[in-house]
Amino acid sequence: MPVKIVISTLKPGVNPDDYERWVRERDYAYTRSHSNFISYQVHRIRGPVEGMANAGWSYVERIEVKDLDQHRRDLASPDGKALLDELYDKFLDRSKGIFITADVIE
Repeated sequence: MPVKIVISTLKPGVNPDDYERWVRERDYAYTRSHSNFISYQVHRIRGPVEGMANAGWSYVERIEVKDLDQHRRDLASPDGKALLDELYDKFLDRSKGIFITADVIE
């Protein structure tokens, strides 16, 4: 199953509590409403990142989906686009994001 890893940074001035509330109320609700998602979790990064102490990253997302093409279609839909617009307009600095697509080794 494909896994997306997203490493993200809050925009300056964004309160982490506001972002985390949005994740719980909006982001998790979106993923629960789409059957292509196997699992989705957002993790707060603790302290500096070893080896890159000044990276400034705040969160890591692990997104496991059944089908990567369906995931792209979901995010390109009006609901998916609205979710991403909220995410990047209000909370995250997209220019500092790291986006990785991987496969689980079983």
